[in-house]
Amino acid sequence: MHLHSFSGSVSANRRLVLKGAAACTLLAQGAAPALAQAQPAVTTAINRMGRFRALSQRIAKAYCQLQLGVETKVAEQVLDTARKLVRTGFDDLTKSPLAGEMVAPLGEVRKLYEDLEAKLVLPPTRDSVSAVVVQADKLLAAANTATVALEKQARVSTGNLVNTAGSQRYLSQRLAKNYFLLAAGLGDKAVREQMAADKAEFTKNLSTLSSASVNTAAIRYDLQMGEQQWVFFNASLEREPDARGLRSVATSSENLLEVMNNLTVQYETVSK
Repeated sequence: MHLHSFSGSVSANRRLVLKGAAACTLLAQGAAPALAQAQPAVTTAINRMGRFRALSQRIAKAYCQLQLGVETKVAEQVLDTARKLVRTGFDDLTKSPLAGEMVAPLGEVRKLYEDLEAKLVLPPTRDSVSAVVVQADKLLAAANTATVALEKQARVSTGNLVNTAGSQRYLSQRLAKNYFLLAAGLGDKAVREQMAADKAEFTKNLSTLSSASVNTAAIRYDLQMGEQQWVFFNASLEREPDARGLRSVATSSENLLEVMNNLTVQYETVSK
């Protein structure tokens, strides 16, 4: 299983490893046994459905990175890993205890991804990058709608925390993708405004996660790591999109994604 991993494509010195996770229950005293069994399934589904959001943007980022000729071997590995993780995600959710409740949204996400896959067979050109980005954004929107619906089913506070931490994954990837789009001459004012909004949301989400009452020592450690990686990534985004700036964004976006994925898994774990 690749549930906990986004980093199969990067070298060992770039990997940020999950330092540990604590287990505790947040179910109200006296809750029905059925509810106690259902809630971990919901938070797991939030993580896995929410991961499609990040993967949609990671795929588009890597595809645009190939068009720019930036760290092409790494970009190819990132793209391959992301596509494998999407397929793993579909398998995992199909086996979920909540699979019956997710038939329609999961079917929509799958169809949108298949349409995205069909576009990835084309060599990366300005036109094909634009088409991939449009389709990836459709996938992001559908996956987000499904993730928010799952969060509403969760009766534990960590449902929101799993979604919030998971949102950091796709924000990091969309920021990098949009930086690459601007570098490729495919961005506009709307892309710059999206980047500004995503930066603000990422910062706000960090604050929300930092103040969560369920935070364990391991979570606080990864939050600190996330804040440090955000500083590096944000600084990279402020650079001119020259060769060094492009490489910096490519690397720092992957590192930040790994930390945010670790946090998402930990918030999922503390609900069990």
